[in-house]
Amino acid sequence: MSDVLVPAGPYDITPSWLERALSPRYPGVRVGAVDVVEVRQVTNTHAFLHVAYAEAHGAPERMFCKMLPLDPDRRTVLAASQMGPKEVLFYNRLAPLLTLRVPDVYVARHDPRDESFVLLMEDLSMSRCRVSDGTWGITADSAATALADLAALHVRFENPTRRLAEVPWAPLAKDVPPYGMASLRYGLDHHRDRLSDEFAGVAEVYIAHPAELAHLWANGPGPATVVHGDTHIGNLFDDEGRTGFLDWGVINVTTPLRDASYFITMAMQVEDRRAHERDLMRHYLESREALGGEPIGWDEAWQAHRLHALYCVVAACSIVKFPSDAPPARQVFANAFLARVEAAISDLDSIDAFGAARGG
Repeated sequence: MSDVLVPAGPYDITPSWLERALSPRYPGVRVGAVDVVEVRQVTNTHAFLHVAYAEAHGAPERMFCKMLPLDPDRRTVLAASQMGPKEVLFYNRLAPLLTLRVPDVYVARHDPRDESFVLLMEDLSMSRCRVSDGTWGITADSAATALADLAALHVRFENPTRRLAEVPWAPLAKDVPPYGMASLRYGLDHHRDRLSDEFAGVAEVYIAHPAELAHLWANGPGPATVVHGDTHIGNLFDDEGRTGFLDWGVINVTTPLRDASYFITMAMQVEDRRAHERDLMRHYLESREALGGEPIGWDEAWQAHRLHALYCVVAACSIVKFPSDAPPARQVFANAFLARVEAAISDLDSIDAFGAARGG
């Protein structure tokens, strides 16, 4: 096992491997045993570990582990996506430079030979932090703080020279190919009765014009910058009112409105979003300016917000397949996610915004 950079799965994490992996952060650590408490197959493999030490030297007893899926076919698909390697790069290189609340990561490794990766990080379930099951959202006050945090990230990397120096591995959004058409088509063909007319309309538009929509999303307003890219409620956690950001595998370079808009539409409860979204968008824009960011006008920001709501439909591409074997917790989350999407595209008249943007 001495030449193993990334174990194949959670049960392959041996005491000797973990001891070597933890040693750079916890010199002198000696691992006695590793117990895999639970394994969940979500997008990737999620596992919860309990570690017994002969000498801990500050290393944690509980860890959350993230790796490629165990299923060979899904493993191949996720490996090709490069989401894992990008997340490893984020935690190793970028997270230490930021003030964002992110999980504490003890080990972050990537093996370029097969694109496997392993992240061993803070087990949020053992702390005061909460991860939503989908049925509750970020409050308006917490959302304001989170948007200010995102503004700081965005303003930091508006400068292309700094961005190239610190995050050369983040891809340009325009270079990321459109995805999700087949899954959306399946949902429309097999589960149309479970989808709103607005959702179905947006899905049809995206299936017909993926490149056109991707171009609209990736081109302004505001200067291109580094974004999280996937700021929905499932990728966030609450730390006593401070919002933390999980799952950095979709990090890319695009308009800052991608993060701000998607966060507002998909992190809050629908009624909270309706009551506060204009004020929150203004707060985000003001936070950018206060940090020295390039100003973005209200009208163009609001138009972009309406257009970016269309992306929520694409983000729901796997949900609308409504897999019959999805566990109950996954079904609860999926239903709550879909409700947020359908409310946002309806409230914001996103189809009309697309027509206006293309001059039709």
